[in-house]
Amino acid sequence: MADARFFNDEPFLDHEEGPDLLGHGQYAQHVISLLDRVRDQTETGVLALIGPWGSGKSSVLGKVTRLLRETGNGEGWLTAELNPWLYSDLESLTLALFSEIREALPNDERWSEARQKIGGFGQAISPLGKVTALFGLDSEGLLQEVSNRVSGDTSASAAKRKAEQALRKAGRPLLVVMDDLDRLTPEELLVVFKLVRLVGHLPGVYYLISFDERTLLDVLQRSELVGTSEPRAREFLEKIIQVRLDLPAFRERDADILVDRSLAAVLASHSLTLTPGEQQRLSEAYYRHLQARLRTPRAIKRFFGQADATLDQLAGNVDIVDFLLVTFLRTSEPRAYQLLWQHRAELTGTSIDLPSRRDERPEQQIDRWRTRLQNTGVAEQHLDGVISLLGMLFAPLRQALGYGANTQAIALRRGIGSIDYFDRYMVFGIPDDDLPEHTFDTALQQLADGTPEAEADELLLHLRDDTQRITRRIQYKRTAGTPLPVAALLKAAAQQYGHLTATPQGVFGLFTADRAMDFLASDLLADLADAERPALLKTMADTPDGAILAIRTLQRVTARMATDRPDETQPQPTPGWISDARSLISSEIARHLAPAASRRAQELTEQETTLIWAWRHAEADSARGWINQRLDDSWSTLDLLAVLLPADRSPSPAIGNDTLHSLDALIGLEGLYHRLAPELDAPAPDPINPDEEHQQRILQALREHREGNIPGSS
Repeated sequence: MADARFFNDEPFLDHEEGPDLLGHGQYAQHVISLLDRVRDQTETGVLALIGPWGSGKSSVLGKVTRLLRETGNGEGWLTAELNPWLYSDLESLTLALFSEIREALPNDERWSEARQKIGGFGQAISPLGKVTALFGLDSEGLLQEVSNRVSGDTSASAAKRKAEQALRKAGRPLLVVMDDLDRLTPEELLVVFKLVRLVGHLPGVYYLISFDERTLLDVLQRSELVGTSEPRAREFLEKIIQVRLDLPAFRERDADILVDRSLAAVLASHSLTLTPGEQQRLSEAYYRHLQARLRTPRAIKRFFGQADATLDQLAGNVDIVDFLLVTFLRTSEPRAYQLLWQHRAELTGTSIDLPSRRDERPEQQIDRWRTRLQNTGVAEQHLDGVISLLGMLFAPLRQALGYGANTQAIALRRGIGSIDYFDRYMVFGIPDDDLPEHTFDTALQQLADGTPEAEADELLLHLRDDTQRITRRIQYKRTAGTPLPVAALLKAAAQQYGHLTATPQGVFGLFTADRAMDFLASDLLADLADAERPALLKTMADTPDGAILAIRTLQRVTARMATDRPDETQPQPTPGWISDARSLISSEIARHLAPAASRRAQELTEQETTLIWAWRHAEADSARGWINQRLDDSWSTLDLLAVLLPADRSPSPAIGNDTLHSLDALIGLEGLYHRLAPELDAPAPDPINPDEEHQQRILQALREHREGNIPGSS
């Protein structure tokens, strides 16, 4: 297949050595045959190739010019190309025309007279200043030219007769090609028509011009010569043009073929293929939304050119179908595309709804987007299509349209509707705070092989600083059935657990980094065989923070197992691996807390108090024995309670039923009441400082619960 030439203003997938997908070569042959017939009937003439913008006029003109040059054989057509955009007045354009004609004539003896006479005619009808610009005369040459004009036969009529005679004598036709006349101003357009109809009306010289008729008529109606009358504008064109050539219609079949070839070229240039599911999604989007607006070769080239230009860094890092749909939106409705970034949180379902929208009906949401799109200039006939296209990309809009949406499926395909991948589509690459898919996959493989290198280090750094997104991306792979280095990931999670810096996410910031890590670790542990779990949990518990994660992970897995057996009425024996894991974690916690035994209770660190609370979930008896030993040795019971129940975390009352149950597991309430009996029985003194006030609140709460509130008592 021919290379798709997206990045120029030439036809693509339809060039000289490529296939004639649109039949432009065949039509160019027809134009050449018609030129020969026109030449047989008249000495000069104007032909017009007419078609909408982007329909392929330039492609046909290019093929006509190339074929004429290839088949000239010394006696056929000569060709010249003139770009009217470059010249703002009749004199400049006239000189340019004669210059192009002279350059197109063969540079041999046979044509020397014609070249001379054409130059003379150009000089005769042009001001001296522009003659010097055209022919490069110096000051001496300028004086000679003035002398020649004064003394010689230099009238325009005489010069034109001499040029005509020379051209007839040469006997070879010349075609002047002018493209895109519809882009000229009214004044410039009239200058061109005056040139081809009057000044340039020479024997053997023919003109092939091209334009979009609707646009050209609009331009003519803004001129003083024609006025606002469309019939008058058409009559004016009929006086100029002898032969009208309407470009063949660009059929739906032609568009589909060109789209298929263009898509294949883009995918091939980036080494991509579409899965059957992607083919189905893209086909649905194309026939429902894209096809009606990709109606010209230029529109198709522009769309796929933009896709090819921005896909490079994103290949393999985004969903290719979403990428193409976003590219279509960006090229066809650029202001609507800008709304995506503005409403990023709403579209990805991560915003906190305003009170006014919490009870919003689906049709109200659609109406809100309709208004937004109207304000960006989306035409009325395109509104429903653009909204439906957005619904294919974003779950909230898809749900509002009544189709339902699977947000996890969007994330699994790396769609723009996922907050984890949205930014990639908007910055046309991987942001600095993101991790490319290749790096991510390589890092996982390195962890699996036990050979961590730069990629694995980068993954662990992101796991610490971008915990929520990285844990979600690991979960996406897990859901998709991708093999994961479970043991290595759990060890890495334990190592990073106490160093997480990612900011909280979600509503009110409730989804913290450690919470994200908790969920991931429990899911990963569940993927391991029972026999592997105890040893791995012990390895995780090698550090204090890792021990906290290990016991929390074990708790979640065991709680999930209980939930999975809701109909069992009889208590089930604890699986052996759980007992083993609890014992191993308990030993590690005791090791981590050993240094605290030599310090006072109020000197316990936050990490140590967290370990103490966690210990009760591993082996409550071991935790209770260790704590009571400390209380027997030197610790103050009230000081310990003040540390375990800090003032900034204790609502009033200071101790609720859940806390009482936890204290009972950790210390034993009967023993606690016994140790605090003097303080509990004594009248509460007036607190002197905030620390004493907090301790008195704890004592008061215990007094209120002491009688009849011991868990398990009758």
